[in-house]
Order: sequence, then C-alpha cells, then structure tokens
Amino acid sequence: MRDAEYYKSIGFRCGLEIHQRLDTKEKLFCSCTAGIAEDKAIGRVERFQRAVAGELGIVDPSTRFEGMRHRKFIYTIYKKSSCLVDMDEEPPHGLNKDALELGLRACAVLKAAVPDEVEVMRKVVVDGSDPSAFQRSMMIGFDGKIEVDGKQIAVPSVFLEEESSSIEERTGNIVVYGLDRIGVPLVEIDTGPDIRSPQEAKNTAMKIGLLLRLNGCAQRGIGSIRQDVNISVSGGRRVEIKGFQSLETMDTVIENEVERQLRLIEISNEIKGIDVKGGSIVDLSGEFDGIDSGMIKDVLGKKGSVMGVRISGLGGLLGREINEGRRLGSEVSDYAKMAGVNGIIHSDEDLSRYGIDAAMQASIKKRLGVTGKDAFIMVAGEEKTARNALALAIGRAEMAKEGVVPETRNVDSKKNITRFMRPLPGGSRMYPETDAVPVSIEDRYYTEVGKGIVSEDQVRERLIAELNNVQLVEQLIWSRELQRYFRITEHTGADTRVVADVLLEKFRELSRQGIDPYSIDDDVLEDIFRRFASGRITKKAIKEVVRTMPKDAKDVDEAIRGGNLERISGERLRKLILEFAKNGEISRSEIMSRYGFNIEGDELNSII
Repeated sequence: MRDAEYYKSIGFRCGLEIHQRLDTKEKLFCSCTAGIAEDKAIGRVERFQRAVAGELGIVDPSTRFEGMRHRKFIYTIYKKSSCLVDMDEEPPHGLNKDALELGLRACAVLKAAVPDEVEVMRKVVVDGSDPSAFQRSMMIGFDGKIEVDGKQIAVPSVFLEEESSSIEERTGNIVVYGLDRIGVPLVEIDTGPDIRSPQEAKNTAMKIGLLLRLNGCAQRGIGSIRQDVNISVSGGRRVEIKGFQSLETMDTVIENEVERQLRLIEISNEIKGIDVKGGSIVDLSGEFDGIDSGMIKDVLGKKGSVMGVRISGLGGLLGREINEGRRLGSEVSDYAKMAGVNGIIHSDEDLSRYGIDAAMQASIKKRLGVTGKDAFIMVAGEEKTARNALALAIGRAEMAKEGVVPETRNVDSKKNITRFMRPLPGGSRMYPETDAVPVSIEDRYYTEVGKGIVSEDQVRERLIAELNNVQLVEQLIWSRELQRYFRITEHTGADTRVVADVLLEKFRELSRQGIDPYSIDDDVLEDIFRRFASGRITKKAIKEVVRTMPKDAKDVDEAIRGGNLERISGERLRKLILEFAKNGEISRSEIMSRYGFNIEGDELNSII
C-alpha cells in the first residue's frame, strides 16, 4: 500500500457520498412498509423511459446516455411494500415525519446547520431504477463536519431522499426491478474533497456509518448502507465510483482506480498533438467468407454483420494495460457493451483466436484505410446494434486524448477494479417537485430532535461498564446489532453479557446454518429475552427459541412449549437430580446431555 506522501505527490483528492437507509416503518411519501418485501409479488408493469430537460432546460449527459440505450423496464409489484405512489400513478402523500426526524438527527450527529425550509426536488433518473424516471430528494443539512483520526472532514450537504428500486433480473435490454425497496427513506451524506488517501476514505466511511448506528438513525441489514466515492488526481478529472456494499476492499479499489487514472493520463500525454479520430463505419461481413470457427462464424450464421472502423492515432495503444487484466481497449469495449453487444475486437489483440488469419487482417486494414499508427475496431452482431455499439466505441476511443474521462463507474468486486456505467451526471437533472409542499424547520424542533446525541467514546465507555470485556465491546460497537442490544437490555433487564453473546455469536452461528435470525421482529426478540430474564428459559435455550420460531410468528410461549424448552429449576430440578441419583453416583454430564436446554449449569452445580 502506498503511503500518504505518495498520494499527496500525485494530487489525490477524494470525497464520499454515504447513502444510509433510515430506520422507519413506512416509506418517505406513502404508508407502505419500509421493511423490504416479505410478501410475494402480485403483478408486474412494463415501461420505457426517455430523457427530458431539467430545470435549466438542459438534458443532463448521464440522462441522455441512458436514454440512448433503449431498454425496457419491468416492475414487480408487492402488496404490502408497493403502491400507486411507487408506480407514479398517484401523487406523493405527506412527507414521513419519522424520516424527517431521523434525517435531522443525522444532521445533528454531523454538526450540520439546517435550512429554514426544506424544498422537495425531482432528480431525473432514466436508468429504470424509478418508474417515474425521477427520484425525490431534499437538502436538510449543510456546513457539517466530522472528525476522523484527529482531522476535520467537511460535510457540505445532507439530503433526505427516496431509495431506488432493486434489480431482480437482467436479460439483454430488459431489466426487471422490484418495487419493494423504492421510496424507502435514506440520507445521502456528502463529504468535501478533503480525503487524502485510500485508507482515510475507508476510515471516514466507517466513522460516519458508526455514528449513524450509535445514534439510532440507521436501518439494519445487508445493503442498508452503501458508499459512492469521488476521486481525481493531478492532470485528470473527477470520477464517481458507485456501489461499495462492503468497506473491506474500499481502499484496494481506490488504489486500483488511481492506477487506472494515472495510466490513462500517460496515454493522453503520448498522443498529445495527434489527431485521434474515428473513420467511417464499414460493413466487413464479406471479408469473413469461409471463416471456419469462432464467434464471427456464429454471428454470420444468424444473419448478423461484422462492422468495423479505423481509429487514427491509437495504433498499439488499445492493448496498453491500465489495470491488471484491463487495457485501453477494455475501456472502449465497456462503452460498446452499453448497446447490447458482448464487446469489441480490436487490432492490438491476438486476432487468430477469432479465426482471423493474416490474409484477412491485411484485407480488413485495406478496407478500413488503416496505415501507420492507426488502429481498428470491429463489432459482430445484428447490424443496427453493431453500428450503435461502434458509435459508442468511437466516442470513447476519441476521448483517449483527454486522459481521464469524467464518468460514473461501478465496482467489480471480484477483481477490485471499476467499470464504466454512464457519463458523470451534472446539476441539469434537478427540478422542483410540484406535488409536494415545502416543510418549515424551526430551530427548537431541530434542537429537540438532536437531544441525546452520543459520541463513539461515550458509547464505548458505557459498554465497557456493562460488559467488562474490551473485545466484546469493540465487536458490538461495529456490529449492526448495537441498537437492538440497547433496546433489549433497557426493556427486559436481561443479563448484558448474554444479550451481547446471542446477538453477536449465536446469531452468526444460526446464519451459517441457513436460518435468518436478523429478520425476527424486535418486539418478538424482546419477548424472548423477557422469558430468559424472568427464569422461564435458560441462556442456552434462547438460540433454540430463535431457531424454532416460525417465520413471522409472534407467540414466543408457543415456540417454547412446542420446542419443550421450559426451564427446569428449583424443586423440580432437585427431584430430577434425585431420580438420576437412584442409579448411584450423580452424573452431571448425563443430566446435561438430556436436559441441556432446560437447565442452567450453575444452578445444577449448586444443588449437586
């Protein structure tokens, strides 16, 4: 890993966008459940989307690009977690007050100021993630800050907005989205470009997520928080990386993205003053008559075409490595894939693996007018699709002279690198939401919402006093079960060590066995621990009650009876021990092997 001085020397700048779902029961602008689908789908709707101008009368470049892809979107409807608001068939209901309070609490955590009035805006989104082709968003905080490792990181803005739909299926140009997640309230927290190393980016994301959890703002569960990262280096431009679900590899992905950007800048310096330009698209299908193998033969056999184009000035550079296993040609190919093809074939590849021999290569170059430092690109597929793909590929190839292209990219988690998604969005996609009224924020309301904000040190000090185990405290602080721990211990009086052990260790064990203990309703879980605190079940039986609870079940006592998990204690336990004693010496191991879930070991030892 490079040190901080290296990143300073290359002019590394980085800022984060943290998206955290809020812990509310309902969605932001309707009364549908925000718990994500627990019911079966009841129907589907289909839609196409197109780009429109924002408030400034300009079509945003990312929006225009998505519109060019001509995709069909299918939306899966759920009974409890989707409605006409989600499908844009009904105006939004009133703003969810619980979501606003949690959003303002997040602002208080980040020491942000709040506006006098919150204005709801529409953000144009035509990637299909919203059936309405826009997302509702509102700024609720500004001029905040957070301290990370002794350094102040600016938080210029905090937004309260709707979550997008989740992709359930993707086939070619058809994408299926689920409407269960759309409209769930979340906060977007934007830091300034103050972060100066990949490790600092990771630490900042961890600290923000931790403070939101400590203060009861965050929804639990995998995918409830995600991080976008904005990066630039000297001589380049800003690139946005979306979709970090896990922080474990964030620093590695950023390191690899920096390498990619530096290599692209090197290439642009090499071709400075050279006219990098795409030629005319030519149908090369006739050049492959008699080709006896490979993808090209398959395409032509299906009445497809092979289209090609000359790219002046990029000879030998499409094969230049920019990340391990990735070349400049890979970047160009990513653009072409957006038209629905599998990729490109270019002149710096080993063309023999496509069945293209030396004679074919010579003929292709002649047809395309390739000379000297020229390169060429080919796409095989249905003619219209292949032409569209080549047009996108030409555009990206010509941008090689610009070095780093301002893009939105996503994370390839298998290789810890980034891949092109769409052009970088700008401010042109925002315009006012005319169906939602502004909301006034009074100072005293914000002060009241922000009461009881705690720091990491305060929580750590409390937990050490309750658990007296530093390792257990650190595990709990960084887990998603911290707020559950607080609620259970405060509401039930159960032993704090037992509660922490169940939430951290026993839940993990059950998950490995294919059981999802995290989905159990909080009230039900509290009932289980109340039975333990009152002596109705043993410490060991808690895990078994959780295991045997039917999905969505509410009756804890029924699960205890059904699993024969009632605690044996006091006089009943004495009688049981005496029964075992009739056969001679009392065997503790034999008793526990038969009644381990029903007997507390300490009480057994005491009576014996």
